[in-house]
Amino acid sequence: MKLSAIAAGAAGISIFAIAALAHGGATGVVKERMDGMSAMADVMKALAPMMQGTVAYDADAVRAGAAKIAEHSGEALTSKFPEGTDGMPSEAKPEIWQDWDAFSGLAQQLEIFAKGLERAADNGVGGMPAQGGMMGGESIMGGGAMGSGMLGGQGMMGGGAPMMSAEHIGQMPSGMAFAMVSQACTACHTKFRAEEK
Repeated sequence: MKLSAIAAGAAGISIFAIAALAHGGATGVVKERMDGMSAMADVMKALAPMMQGTVAYDADAVRAGAAKIAEHSGEALTSKFPEGTDGMPSEAKPEIWQDWDAFSGLAQQLEIFAKGLERAADNGVGGMPAQGGMMGGESIMGGGAMGSGMLGGQGMMGGGAPMMSAEHIGQMPSGMAFAMVSQACTACHTKFRAEEK
């Protein structure tokens, strides 16, 4: 499961990286939202090597990065999408305003998942605490979150699965919380962001 979570994180990072390239000519609220996307992309790119184990894990950096994503998500994100702000240089699809409930729901999920990642920072990537002690037995990897179908089976974005709280996500290994953040980004970009031409 750890590898699939890391792969999901890598997919989300590549989507963020593409979004960060599209700033040419943007002004006003479109530039503000692109700047917010770039800030989140920078966080994802910085945290991914920690989640993949290629650089040392830094719980403080995870916490700070997650807080930055939370700052740019939820209502802060949706407020940057007033109706009529699609079209070049924006890559926002008209579906955002046609299915506002789905778009705002994904923005809210991103905020909850980011706040959960912030809380999970001390848990370490795979459930081993970053700073001593045990995380609480088998509740996460054994019949807890992994056994509930939230990340497997139905998936987290649909299928009637209940929304998890930041507190619940904060009990998970940070690698799982990071994957949830990445999957929320990917789901939103897949549905609401135009492909580059």
